[in-house]
Amino acid sequence: MSLFPSNVPLFVISYHLSKQRQGCVGCLCLEIHISLFLLPHAESPWGLPVVADGPASLAKVVMAELADLKLENKPWPGGTHSLHYHYLALSEPGPDLPQFLAVGYVDDQPFIHYDSRVDRAKPQAPWMAAVDTQYWETETQKQRAWAKVQQVETWTVMGYHNQSSGTHSTQRTFGCEIREDGCTSSFWQFGFDGQDHLSLDLETLSWVSAKPVAVQTKRWWETERCYAEYDKAYLEGLCLTSLHRYLELGSQSLTRKEPPKVQVTRHTAEDGSITLRCWARGFYPRDISLSWWLGEEELVQETEYVETRPGGDGTYQTWAAVRVPARMENGYICHVQHSSLNHTLTVAWEAPSHQWITSAKVISIIFTITFLLVAGVLTFIKQYSQARNKESCKQAPGDCGMGGLGRGSPRCSQAWLRCLKTKNGGRVVGGSFQSPAWPHPSPSAPSHHLGARWRGQGALH
Repeated sequence: MSLFPSNVPLFVISYHLSKQRQGCVGCLCLEIHISLFLLPHAESPWGLPVVADGPASLAKVVMAELADLKLENKPWPGGTHSLHYHYLALSEPGPDLPQFLAVGYVDDQPFIHYDSRVDRAKPQAPWMAAVDTQYWETETQKQRAWAKVQQVETWTVMGYHNQSSGTHSTQRTFGCEIREDGCTSSFWQFGFDGQDHLSLDLETLSWVSAKPVAVQTKRWWETERCYAEYDKAYLEGLCLTSLHRYLELGSQSLTRKEPPKVQVTRHTAEDGSITLRCWARGFYPRDISLSWWLGEEELVQETEYVETRPGGDGTYQTWAAVRVPARMENGYICHVQHSSLNHTLTVAWEAPSHQWITSAKVISIIFTITFLLVAGVLTFIKQYSQARNKESCKQAPGDCGMGGLGRGSPRCSQAWLRCLKTKNGGRVVGGSFQSPAWPHPSPSAPSHHLGARWRGQGALH
């Protein structure tokens, strides 16, 4: 699949350190030692046509046409979408660091990557796999050109900082954005050693220095106004066209909608102040609105917001917090608006009674489990004790048997007492035991001797 027309031209840039050109050549107007050689259908690193050795007026006409470039007659996907590029150049590459690195993002999702060590532009998103080889060849040529441009910029800015050696870096970040209401915006920034250096004001086409030392870079780039015009032409023209095509290519991933999971939590600080925090997690796309309301009043000034950040799974998360008086939590409502929702979602903090019910349920479950465990242990002990008593009946002393002579002895009395209690038919009748295994003496039989001995032990009273 071809993203851009097949006749998109290529461009070659080379540096001549012995020759300085200050004219507007090919509309890449840097006061550096460069010259541009036009190949058939040549283009700049951005993909804009290069007018080599042509009058500046002709170059401006070309850029004006590009700035007025009409987007294809196709509807834009809903929501806010952006195309950003981030370039990093090092004065000296390290063992594990490339001298130039470029990454492109659509809606915060990387889709293209270039590393000077590999020297090839490669896809970073699955939906870019459908792009043909010509696109990747073109992108590789562009990134090679940018690597050379930014390398010269790095050493030049190092000189402005009185640095002639060591590892230093420059960062270039630029891109465009279209919002849900159709409004567009764009930006261009340049940094040195991780700090802001210059930015482009697209309204006035002027460079804004972030620190005094950056004024020298500002003067350097202002010597040729068409450099700023060139950036503006790309950002307000081809950048938006490219974004539209990338969104079409990755529509299933980039235009999907996942609703937020919303939860309100309560936090008590050491000073006793109470904060309610409204969490929104797992939503896509990135744009979302969280607000706190008290009755019919929106608490704009009282609300603390954090920047929406990636959730690590292709979705986003954020929160908004508000301080509330004690015992007034239930009056505060969090309102959530997202493109995946067909209405405003309202969520309140759950009352403490709900937490108490939940805790009571947990305590009840723990108590039930404990009771069952104790009951099981007691049942086991009882069954084990009965089993031992039955075993003792079987192993009673011989002189305690039915025909034994010593069954009235204290030892025999205790043994038979345990046995009779465990036998199914054993029971106490008239102060004495009666058992099928040991019949009660007949009334006609002399029993004074036996009865006396039992009563003497006091076991059956």
